[in-house]
Amino acid sequence: MEIPQAVERIIQTLEENGFEAFAVGGCVRDTLLGRTPEDWDITTSAQPEEVKKLFRRTIDTGIQHGTVTVLENRTGYEVTTYRIDGIYEDGRHPKSVEFTSDLLEDLKRRDFTINAMAYSHKTGIIDAFGGMEDLKNGMIRCVGCARDRFTEDALRILRAIRFSAQLGFSVEEKTLEAVAEIAPNLIHVSKERIQVELTKLLCSSHPERMAMVFEQGLAPFLSSHFSGIEKPDRESTNRLSDQFSGEKYVRWAAFLRCLIPTDAARILKELKMDNDTISRVKILTEWWKVAIEAEKYSIRKVMSQMPAELFDALLDFRRAAGTESWEQWEQLKFLTEEIRQSGDCISLKMLAVTGADLIAAGVKPGRELGEMLNHMLEDVLQYPEHNTKEYLLRF
Repeated sequence: MEIPQAVERIIQTLEENGFEAFAVGGCVRDTLLGRTPEDWDITTSAQPEEVKKLFRRTIDTGIQHGTVTVLENRTGYEVTTYRIDGIYEDGRHPKSVEFTSDLLEDLKRRDFTINAMAYSHKTGIIDAFGGMEDLKNGMIRCVGCARDRFTEDALRILRAIRFSAQLGFSVEEKTLEAVAEIAPNLIHVSKERIQVELTKLLCSSHPERMAMVFEQGLAPFLSSHFSGIEKPDRESTNRLSDQFSGEKYVRWAAFLRCLIPTDAARILKELKMDNDTISRVKILTEWWKVAIEAEKYSIRKVMSQMPAELFDALLDFRRAAGTESWEQWEQLKFLTEEIRQSGDCISLKMLAVTGADLIAAGVKPGRELGEMLNHMLEDVLQYPEHNTKEYLLRF
């Protein structure tokens, strides 16, 4: 198993100074699956202060929980002391942690078997809970008792479904039973963390597995209005599929497109989604079924209602959703490109006159000025050749 040179150096430095050290968790899982890990985590028998003494540049990112970030070549690598978690009083975080010198004690507190493996060149793979076998069988299974793991941290419930969607794995039967049983504990999880897990699920290669959120009874505990969403069909190729591009606003719009746009926006606000994504989702859900005739005025009219790049996303979205046939989509794309190459005006910013020009011509600032600019825009959307300063001032 290959690991980055920086990770190897960190492990080797710790070993040379009498400590154990391993790459651990998702980076081991992804490497074994032939995927590129997003980051590399290291677990060690060294205490945080001992880790800090061995490396020139470190950051105390979570030192109370045993985590020190070691900086190598401008990249941070989290190095965490083996630990045993105390009682989880809030259904999310341990009240205390206890450092240990036993790697297996550290691995047994982790969520799923495929995330509870460790590796170093010195020992090879350390797999005490059958993670390798579960990777081979495509299975998501909790370490130890699933009910206990989910009771400790309810976010793991969503992580089980999210990993299933990202990896294309099944969820082991007892683990799935515990998902449904402990689902009410999701009320202890912040909306931001819920949103992050749901976004990763939707942006995966199996977004249709969002159906599991409804099938296992999780929806009522995610936000006030989440359970009001129509359950997506797991067998449908159009309801939720990887035919939609992978941007998060596109996948959320695909999931919420059967809702009234204001209801879609309300759910995203409840989940603490960023305003830019909410705005984009609202536009896509508003326009994905509206008829767009394959003629330039109709296209310019719709283009004027949204940012330029979002119109392209809208056309692709409509194609993925089945609003347009392939031939219709191609015609709309062709005409859109002709509009752009011609430099046709599709926004107030592109008008040949400005508000200042109209004021100089004697128009009073205020509502009348805004209405006049909008009338001018409507005129040039229909007749692009009218977009000259001379014509519009006569207008």
